[in-house]
This record gives sequence, C-alpha cells and structure tokens, in this order.
Amino acid sequence: MQIDLNADLAEGYGQWRIGDDDALLDVLSSANLACGFHAGDPLIMEKTVKAALQRGVDVGAHVGFPDKQGFGRRPMQIDSDELAAMVIYQLGALEGIARAVGHRMTHMSFHGALGNMAAADSAVAAPLVAAVARFNPELIIVSSTSQAIEDAATSCGLRVATTFLADRAYDRSGLLVPRRLPNSVIHNEAKVLERVRQILRQGTVTTYEGEDLPMRPHSVLLHGDTPGALSLARKIRMEIEQAGGKVVPVSHLA
Repeated sequence: MQIDLNADLAEGYGQWRIGDDDALLDVLSSANLACGFHAGDPLIMEKTVKAALQRGVDVGAHVGFPDKQGFGRRPMQIDSDELAAMVIYQLGALEGIARAVGHRMTHMSFHGALGNMAAADSAVAAPLVAAVARFNPELIIVSSTSQAIEDAATSCGLRVATTFLADRAYDRSGLLVPRRLPNSVIHNEAKVLERVRQILRQGTVTTYEGEDLPMRPHSVLLHGDTPGALSLARKIRMEIEQAGGKVVPVSHLA
C-alpha cells in the first residue's frame, strides 16, 4: 500500500505564523500551500516551496475565497467566471514561485468553504475544475470524496486523488460535515488516530450518523494549523507504516 500524507501549509501572513511548517515538511510527502487569498503571502510561499524542495515533498496550490479575515471558511457568492479567474490567479502565483526556485507544482486543492461548495454542487465544481484544466491539464486535483468534483475532473481529463481528512467528520454521502455543527472537527488525538487506523485497515470511515462508509483514499490529510499537528503527523505516519504502507508524494499515486 502506497499513500500520501499531506497538510495545508504556508498559512501565515506577514509577521504572523501559523503552524510549524518546517518541522511538518520532515514528516509529510505532499503539501498544499495557501496562495494569498485565504492566507499566505509571496515570501511565505517561497520559503515553504524551497523547504519542500529540499525534502523532496510535492507542492500544490490550496485555492480559496478572497477572505483572510474568515480564513476562507465563510461561503461567498461570486460569479462563476470571476471565481474561475481567481482560481487561475492563485495557481499561477504558486506555479511562478515554484518554477523560480527549481521546484514544480504537482497538484491543487480547494480550500475551506470553496471546497465544500464545489464538493456538494456540480454547478460550482464544473467551471472551477475546467479552469484548472485550462491552466495545466497535468495537475492532480486532491479532494475529499465528491462526486461533483470527480465528474467534472473526468469531463476535463484530470486526475483526482481522494484524500481522507483525519480530523473532520463525514456524512453518509461522503461529504464533510459543516464546521458549525457540534463534533464536526475532531480534536481528540486518540480518536483521530483510531479513524486513520480504521481507514487503513478496514477501508471505512464511521460517519456523523454512525454508519460505516467505504472509502479508499489516496491520501491522508491533517491541518497544519491545528495545535499538536506535528505530533499528530508523526503518529499518523507511524500508523501508515505499521499497517504495511509506504508514504509517497501524491504525484506518485494518481
């Protein structure tokens, strides 16, 4: 079994830092970098890309709404053409930085509220995925389970790497439970590790409704801004290896 271990990084801004990105990059195989809309800035992006290159870690664009105050987790109503242009803008920002330092961008993912909206609604997903395909048809879309995104990617000839969000609750349709609901974010480390163990060994996740949902992800994701993220990343990697798996970058999988 080969599986990617990734996290959302580069989420600081200016003098403010979120998470221990350098230490996490020693554990991860891929990283999703904020591109200046919901978080991040050019210097943070460049430093993170350089650090990832030194460690052989894949980098991808983590594309979100233009909402730093809400960290991209507030839904916004934006015309689809304008939103598609924003997606391309963010992809171009990371692609330019990666190219300048000798790395390459291998994948992208939709962040926060934008990701939730695209996952649940094909009318949102289709133009955004098409924008990714116009930018670079070789990019891999890393996404939580979503028929809308998968169908749009298939239509555009793009590859999808399904990722399991270890600390987020899923509903019976495989979509993420909205953060406004109780227990939608799982903070207990032991419970997070138990969920990882279940997905690796049984191929299921217990949903918010208490049902076992089949899921065979290419990747396990954790949030780099979560307190204790470094310790959790190390323990998740250990769980993968103890289950007989090998941690590899997402570009080696999809």
